[in-house]
Amino acid sequence: MNTKTADHLVAKTGPYSMDPDGPETPRPKRRRFEAGFKLRVLDEWDRATDSLERAAILRREGIYSSMISDWRRQRREGRLVEPAGRPEGRGGPSYAELERLQRQNLRLQEQLAKANFVIEVQGKVHALLEELSKSADSEE
Repeated sequence: MNTKTADHLVAKTGPYSMDPDGPETPRPKRRRFEAGFKLRVLDEWDRATDSLERAAILRREGIYSSMISDWRRQRREGRLVEPAGRPEGRGGPSYAELERLQRQNLRLQEQLAKANFVIEVQGKVHALLEELSKSADSEE
């Protein structure tokens, strides 16, 4: 078997093979880094005195220097802040809280509609009283 064929076989059976008959492998997942981790690495990066220390940080954390550049820009723009004691997870309101807020919203909308109606009636009463006042003045 020549080397060209052997290389071809290795490529087909690799972890990300394009061979439709080969074993199906899952796609790699994109890594996500929390703000606290980014800030901790940036702090260590800023304290590093030479390129060897910085290279060691990159190797240890498994990150690239371009990520450091992006994270520094995010920190400079104020988009990289550590969450203030907020627990992990969805973080949204519970279903009970959502229901309560929807009921409150409906009640406030009804109160607003009543208040708008009262304001409209008061405006008409004011206009009517002004007309009566003008007609009484003109009769004297």
